[in-house]
Amino acid sequence: MRLLVGSRRSWVELCLSILILLLLWDVNVVLSDSKYLVGLGSYDITGPAADVNMMGYANTEQTASGVHFRLRARSFIVAEPHGNRVAFINLDACMASQLVTIKVLERLKARYGDLYTEKNVAISGIHTHAGPGGYLQYVVYIVTSLGFVRQSFDVLVDGIEKSIIEAHENLRPGSIFVNKGEILDAGVNRSPSAYLNNPAAERSKYKYNVDKEMTLLKFVDDQWGSVGSFNWFATHGTSMSRTNSLVSGDNKGAAARFMEDWFEKNGAARTYDDDFEAEEVPRRVSNIISSHHDKHHELLEVAASFQSSPGQPATKVLNAAKRVRNILRQAEKPGFVSAFCQTNCGDVSPNVLGAFCIDSGLPCDFNHSTCGGKNELCYGRGPGYPDEFESTRIIGERQLKKAIELFNKASEKLEGKVDSRHSYVDFSQLEVKIPKQGQDFEVVKTCPAAMGFAFAAGTTDGPGAFDFKQGDDKGNPFWRLVRNLLKTPGKEQVDCQHPKPILLDTGEMKQPYDWAPSILPVQVFRIGQLVILSVPGEFTTMAGRRLRDAVKAVLTSSKEFNGNVHVVIAGLTNTYSQYITTIEEYEMQRYEGASTLYGPHTLSAYIQEFNKLTTALLKGQTVEAGPQPPDLLNKQISLLTPVVVDMAPVGENFGDCISDVPKNTTFKKGDMVSVVFNSACPRNDLMTEGTFALVEVLHGTDTWVPVYDDDDFCLRFIWSRPSRLSTRSQAKMEWRIPQSAARGVYRISHFGAAKSLFGSIHHFSGSSSAFVVA
Repeated sequence: MRLLVGSRRSWVELCLSILILLLLWDVNVVLSDSKYLVGLGSYDITGPAADVNMMGYANTEQTASGVHFRLRARSFIVAEPHGNRVAFINLDACMASQLVTIKVLERLKARYGDLYTEKNVAISGIHTHAGPGGYLQYVVYIVTSLGFVRQSFDVLVDGIEKSIIEAHENLRPGSIFVNKGEILDAGVNRSPSAYLNNPAAERSKYKYNVDKEMTLLKFVDDQWGSVGSFNWFATHGTSMSRTNSLVSGDNKGAAARFMEDWFEKNGAARTYDDDFEAEEVPRRVSNIISSHHDKHHELLEVAASFQSSPGQPATKVLNAAKRVRNILRQAEKPGFVSAFCQTNCGDVSPNVLGAFCIDSGLPCDFNHSTCGGKNELCYGRGPGYPDEFESTRIIGERQLKKAIELFNKASEKLEGKVDSRHSYVDFSQLEVKIPKQGQDFEVVKTCPAAMGFAFAAGTTDGPGAFDFKQGDDKGNPFWRLVRNLLKTPGKEQVDCQHPKPILLDTGEMKQPYDWAPSILPVQVFRIGQLVILSVPGEFTTMAGRRLRDAVKAVLTSSKEFNGNVHVVIAGLTNTYSQYITTIEEYEMQRYEGASTLYGPHTLSAYIQEFNKLTTALLKGQTVEAGPQPPDLLNKQISLLTPVVVDMAPVGENFGDCISDVPKNTTFKKGDMVSVVFNSACPRNDLMTEGTFALVEVLHGTDTWVPVYDDDDFCLRFIWSRPSRLSTRSQAKMEWRIPQSAARGVYRISHFGAAKSLFGSIHHFSGSSSAFVVA
């Protein structure tokens, strides 16, 4: 009997064990049901904040002198568990650089072998015009930066690599959702006369003369939940003007900061509030810090006990910025990464109030964007006019608001293959087949790169100088003489580029090395029913529509998609080759047409090549790699003078607060707090993943807790020297107190690095006196 009972017990235990194993197996199946591995990463790419010309406006007087907020590289990787993968990197930079892409790929090959190559890595720029220049390899793009700037280049390559490494190490089972929606008030067409030259029948298909749609991806980790979002929306990074000198990610960089802060604030919840005050930038820290001192007079007494102390030497600056960003983050959970990517923004301006003459206040001339015949008087106005910082915030928040809505409501899951195709194409003399009525097609050619006279006129976002104007299809004799001193275009080139009058024949200028690219990358990513077209330039609204429609027609011809496919253009990706207009817009020769390098058939060439890649993608066919672009790193010339030495005034120290807050001062929310320190050139140390400026709040009796740094929209680091060759410099910190700032005792600190006459670098720090925020 005992044996029988024992046998029954063993049998029951065995059955229970099997049942538990089956349940556990089923749970594991559920947890690993995701068809993708998803990983996101982010890293600081803030370049030199002093002396270096900014990339975008080509204004020789626009040199960096401080930080509005920091720049970052943000990456996502999507992989099949045992198959293909793609990596997309979004840069807070004006555009991608061929040379940066080449060097990043070299590093990835050394680290990962053939896991990440030019076929499945896309590096895209948001098109801010407030980032340090000098990192592209072609002459025409580095003239205003006095040639190549190694520091700008290195911080980009390093930061991109580190963001990819982080994304790679964060790869885990997860899901991706896609959603779309319209933003009606974040972009206007800055070349409407050119847009109107497109066929009326084509224009009638669209409600607006710019694309209003945002496409957003939501990344969800099976364990941690939401870990990021990337979106694409067309508007230029020109809310910050051509006279701004603070390094800034402009409206898209600001939107990314705001969304990451919004998520961190809501991170503990399973659902996320999509409401926020219109005037309030989301904050991550201050609302969790409480003061032990409730009465105002007690706060003043405490503040009076903390006076500004002399600047003092410091070790390599503690990672204050990272501490601020990580206060609310769970220790092992990946940080939330949000990127606001660029698409076909070629003729789209964030200066939504329109373009006006600064002398009369009247609207600019419609066809030429001039005022009394002068282009330099015509400027677009942002929604915060005349405050460019306010315009940047508003356009950033308008994108943020839609992104939060799409993020919260995203329900369509991406499902299907992960794949990619890539090819290098010589656009200087590419044969293009164009369909014609009455016959199959005609063969035309693209041209070696050239820029027209209207290129020098600039745009309403940043007008040029002298007597150039948009819509010029003739040129003038004086500037032709100047042009001929550099290179006189031949008849074949003139005919090929017609009706563009050639100002700079960049594609045929080779001294001291290539002035413009001829070999360009074209690339297609597929993630389920989402297809990303990586283009190395700025497509106008209608040019982008034609490209998307052409690719979508190829995709939907396959039963695999059943008509459900999302096609987005990733602009300014992998390298830069300026603009791409329709042939009708090209005829108008406004700025965008004059900057369409490869002639009137440039768009048709892109459509042809992307159709080839898309067809190969659908059929599982390989494509030819094409001719390799040149690596011109060893030919680069730099005329930017190095930092020689930094000196503090006699009897003073680096880090001394030389303009302090008034004693016994109480500030209100919305006030501006300003302090000035003896400083040194920011090029001595970029403070990567650190900060030049820090706002701290007193916690307890003697513990200072960092709450805002130079990665915050509300805190500006403004650097200056008395004269260009002076060895002395100052750093001004401006803190606009947010409405969300906690009541308490605060101080502002500055971190920097000074160069001695013998070349050694010494770090220093200094702090203001304490003050009260009521």
